[in-house]
Amino acid sequence: MAKFIFITGGVVSSLGKGLASASIGALLQARGYTVRVRKLDPYLNVDPGTMSPYEHGEVFVTDDGAETDLDLGHYERFTGVAAKQSDNVTSGRIYSQVLARERRGAYLGGTVQVIPHVTDGIKKFATDDLDGEDFVLCEIGGTVGDIESLPFLEAIRQLRNDLGERQTMFVHLTLVPYLAAAGELKTKPTQHSVKELQGVGIRPDIIICRCEREIPDGHRLKIAQLCNIRSEAVIQGLDVDTIYQVPLDYHAQKVDEIVLEHFDLPAGKAPDLGKWHTIVNRLREPEGTVNIVVAGKYTDHADAYKSLAEALTHGGIANNVRVKAHWVGSEQFENNRDFKIFEDADGILVPGGFGERGSEGKIAVAQYAREKNLPYFGICFGMQMAVIEVARHLAGIEGAGSTEFGACEDPIVGLLTEWRRGADIETRQADDDKGGTMRLGAYPAQIGVGTLLAGIYGEDNLCERHRHRYEVNIDYRERLEAVGLKFSALSPDGTLPEVVELEGHPWFIGVQYHPELKSKPFDPHPLFMSFVAAALNQSRLV
Repeated sequence: MAKFIFITGGVVSSLGKGLASASIGALLQARGYTVRVRKLDPYLNVDPGTMSPYEHGEVFVTDDGAETDLDLGHYERFTGVAAKQSDNVTSGRIYSQVLARERRGAYLGGTVQVIPHVTDGIKKFATDDLDGEDFVLCEIGGTVGDIESLPFLEAIRQLRNDLGERQTMFVHLTLVPYLAAAGELKTKPTQHSVKELQGVGIRPDIIICRCEREIPDGHRLKIAQLCNIRSEAVIQGLDVDTIYQVPLDYHAQKVDEIVLEHFDLPAGKAPDLGKWHTIVNRLREPEGTVNIVVAGKYTDHADAYKSLAEALTHGGIANNVRVKAHWVGSEQFENNRDFKIFEDADGILVPGGFGERGSEGKIAVAQYAREKNLPYFGICFGMQMAVIEVARHLAGIEGAGSTEFGACEDPIVGLLTEWRRGADIETRQADDDKGGTMRLGAYPAQIGVGTLLAGIYGEDNLCERHRHRYEVNIDYRERLEAVGLKFSALSPDGTLPEVVELEGHPWFIGVQYHPELKSKPFDPHPLFMSFVAAALNQSRLV
């Protein structure tokens, strides 16, 4: 039977519960155990699919088409275990399911209440759809003390009673701030956070203290005594220069041993963490640097392109170079064609996005990269804008545009209303609900023989994750290929362009999917490896 580890957070948000969950999972894997990592989010949205990137950060998409929290990206990157739709749930989905059951009369006329109906729904989510994993790590979103979090805390409290103390474990992240005026670290926020947690019936078994400075032994002992845990279970979570150092720091403080001891499991021989040391060393001591300018729509919010930033890092690891990403808003290039920021660029990446704002700027950036022979990587929306640029300026289709922005003379990009998913036909309309109605999840494609793409993937097929409503119009293929824009991958039925590449250019590729979602530090995505390699070659030419 799976053993459950519940990770909560207190004092402030953004303490890194997702990284803590992923790191503990990775250490347990290194000890020879299998893991599954899940996220329970208290907000009332059914999923983050309709939330603004400024509000929530990126939406991480799974193979089975779920729009989920970005922390699932951390779980995948650290453990290599592909996330599923059943690995992320929100209050909105739980309440929707409970109310739907009430409408069907499933509660036999009884009063529907948070306890037991909502908490039972949460418990069912946490324990369902498992495949014999040794450990299930469940991160509870939000902060202890939030009204929204209470049903989730109550549910995991009940699970300890249901499953037993040796089948469950509580890990709590808190903040130990340093007050410069006082010249010391303060443990009081941690004490109050744990007290709040104990007030709902949960006593943490491990406390991870996020901090900027080393926590003296005396402070750790004080936290342990006042929070009723062993001092060795008070873990220091220092700020690090790379997130891939976190598992190493936890292991040095014997977090994995403490977890296994709690569950009465053998620790066995010390885990081999050599691959983690290799990654960290490559990040700290690269052989060179490449400069990549990312021209996007949400670049002033760090989490909006989280997986993309990590995938660039992975491409750098594979080439043993540091990737220095320069994030710029594409809107600035719409009326002012000042491209000075690109003068030191070794490559340009235009990521995904939605809506007309900044689109003409992305088209201008794609034109600059094409004309200056700079490596260009267009992802989803970035591919579509590159196709429109080539249509306008090489193929002479002056009215080229996207129906996403309204009616246009030549709809190079149009609304996708029907497509095939396996043996089924999916259909959508412009006035459908916004949530969960895009082309979502992993879809296969056929790679063209002799293309640059075929050399990058080293095979004839690909299967990548999508998240979009609009597609490049296959009807314009002949006119675009006549000017050198090759359609190098298509859907199996040949109707949906998946990848384009520009012949005669050092490296100019646009993809309709999101390759960053499948990149991992130990298995960098081939497109990012190749793009960074092309950027490195560009830097040597300058």
